[in-house]
Amino acid sequence: MANLHLRIGDLVWGKLGRYPPWPGKVVSPPKDLKKPSGKKCFFVKFFGTEDHAWIKVEQLKPYHPHKEEMIKINKGKRFQQAVDAVEEFLKKAKGKEQASHNGSSEDKSKSSTADGKKRKNPTTVKALLEEDKKDLASHKQTFFEKNKKVKDDPYFQHFLLSQTEKPCSSLEPISKRLKIIEQEAASTSIQAADSTAVNGSITPTDKRIGFLGLGHMGSGIVSNLLKMGHVVTVWNRTAEKCDLFIQEGARLGRTPAEVVSMCDITFSCVSDPRAAKDLVLGPSGVLQGIRPGKCYVEMSTVDPETIAELSQVITSRGGRFLEAPVSGSQQLSNDGMLVILAAGDRTVYEDCSSCFQAIGKTSFFLGEAGNAAKMMLILSMVQGSFMATIAEGLTLAQVTGQSQQTFLDILCQGQMASTFLDQKCQNILQGNFRPDYYLKHIQKDLRLAISVGDSVNHPTPMAAAANEVYKRAKALDQSDNDMSAVYRAYIH
Repeated sequence: MANLHLRIGDLVWGKLGRYPPWPGKVVSPPKDLKKPSGKKCFFVKFFGTEDHAWIKVEQLKPYHPHKEEMIKINKGKRFQQAVDAVEEFLKKAKGKEQASHNGSSEDKSKSSTADGKKRKNPTTVKALLEEDKKDLASHKQTFFEKNKKVKDDPYFQHFLLSQTEKPCSSLEPISKRLKIIEQEAASTSIQAADSTAVNGSITPTDKRIGFLGLGHMGSGIVSNLLKMGHVVTVWNRTAEKCDLFIQEGARLGRTPAEVVSMCDITFSCVSDPRAAKDLVLGPSGVLQGIRPGKCYVEMSTVDPETIAELSQVITSRGGRFLEAPVSGSQQLSNDGMLVILAAGDRTVYEDCSSCFQAIGKTSFFLGEAGNAAKMMLILSMVQGSFMATIAEGLTLAQVTGQSQQTFLDILCQGQMASTFLDQKCQNILQGNFRPDYYLKHIQKDLRLAISVGDSVNHPTPMAAAANEVYKRAKALDQSDNDMSAVYRAYIH
């Protein structure tokens, strides 16, 4: 496949990391989008998702020769929609070609032009590409006019390319996807409701990225960083977990200290406060690699006291510290749809801009270190308490002779309807507790949130009650199941 010759407009199957091969079209990259260094690659626009990415030539196959093969191994609904989009594109191309041919035939029956030269008809692909360019140029001009006030904002420049690159029939969806909001003097929100639009065409930072911890959340984060062209060095306590990411282009660090010394910005995402502190303060830990100017970003959900301690030791060595816990699940991590809550060094937050765009749909800067930990624990407290209440409602429906499915159907038609509600209830009804967010982790978050309440003498009786239910579920050996397995605490 290394000898594959491709031109602009060619249809291909492109493979991104762990994702299945997807139909796409080779297109011209925007002039200001940097091409990744290293192996030969092409800029591909994917059908169905309208995503864009640089794809290595060895990860590309011609569309038509491999169509039947790919359809046999991929059966998903979104995949079928993407294939349908390709067929619609080909149908449109064929129609243009036929119309062009008919026009040419009519011209031939008429008298020749004054200079006697025959006008050449553009090829189908060129005609369609020209049409795409005109639509894009028109859309960009309108977009700039509508957004003059934010055009000079540094974050606007990050989002502009991805929003204008995606063809759209009207401006309204674009303006809804792009929101740059100054909430308070110390709080900034960078939002984009459509992760595909945002993640599709970002310019990766030229800073070297390190990542420590390849668990459920970390794995999805690293995959998306690599997908969007970042240079990433990885380390994990269980070294075998690094192998897949090395195959995807990551570099391997032998110790946390080595990763930090090799990289400009190092992220970590581990299970709890103890693991976070051991990673920094332990043998061959992060602190040994910190030098003036090195950036350390703690993404683990921990208590404010742990953040204060880590911030102090990192900055005492001349390092720069940011906390950036993430709200979401394993699936949202894989999809690049996390919500990032950041606090600490504002300049590090800005340096991480392309990374946060690659892994999330929204990021918030919340001021001084410790604020993000507090906010994250409050969010987890609400989510964990809500999950326990759902489980309680489902079991009460069952013991009173009511249909659990009907209970769910009613909930999903009301004001509480959400993807979270539907997904977790389906887990319970199907008895499928494969972890998307570990039960042991939500119980840890509840415990830490209650402690935050205690520190300011604020009552948290609902969280305390929910925490007891999760402790009961842990005693029933549900720790490594999904948080929805709290249901089993009510039926045993």
